Amino acid sequence: MCEAKIDRRAALGALGLLASGAAAGALPGVQAAAAQPGDARSAFAPSDLGWDAEKGEYVLPPLPYAPDALEPHIDAATMEIHHGKHHAAYVAGLNRALAELARIRAGEGDAGLIKHWSRELAFHGGGHVNHCLFWLGMAPSGAGGGGQPGGALGQRLARDFGSFERFAAHFQAAAVGVEGSGWAWLVLDTISGRLWVQQMEKQQNLLVTGVVPLLGCDVWEHAYYLRHQNRRGDYVKAWMNVVNWAFVERLYERAI
Repeated sequence: MCEAKIDRRAALGALGLLASGAAAGALPGVQAAAAQPGDARSAFAPSDLGWDAEKGEYVLPPLPYAPDALEPHIDAATMEIHHGKHHAAYVAGLNRALAELARIRAGEGDAGLIKHWSRELAFHGGGHVNHCLFWLGMAPSGAGGGGQPGGALGQRLARDFGSFERFAAHFQAAAVGVEGSGWAWLVLDTISGRLWVQQMEKQQNLLVTGVVPLLGCDVWEHAYYLRHQNRRGDYVKAWMNVVNWAFVERLYERAI
């Protein structure tokens, strides 16, 4: 393995166009060292995406609440396995892909494997960032979770979808209808300035390049199977009760 640490700029840049459809350096709040806590321009910091500058690698960030905090909508056992096992595996895969690509650049690896490790980087890097946004995009009911967004985001949802209710119906149908394992995303198209709902397969496929991810619902079976078994629709409906709209609003404000 290459022993050289990967600096923050190189690691974030190497992620390229992630599964969430935006360059890691362009994710809201990530590029700016100058943004201070509480600054409305910064939705989150690099540490929220699990970057450890001292180690020079990605790490699993802690959940922003207790594993049982989203009960009864999402059970504690699912949260513990989802975060501690599945998300952790994406972090490990991301670090390995970055290290192997660094070895190849240093002349210590097989350049014929660049395609393989680039795919690993996209899959695991997407899985890592997707999950960071997923945890931050939820909050306990009664403590910020559920309800409807207000302000500019609420107005834009009404403009682009007709009403919040129409958006919610569209989003839930998209999540339920994802083929195989993947995600449903609310995104901002930076060209038209309009909000879209898109489906994602796996951790990185199908999103349009250049959109900014605002809200993602994980519909891999490991996100819901312990409680809901094959009833994905029940899970998605329950998940809407823990959406952290205040966080989504901050992402949207930063994106525009």
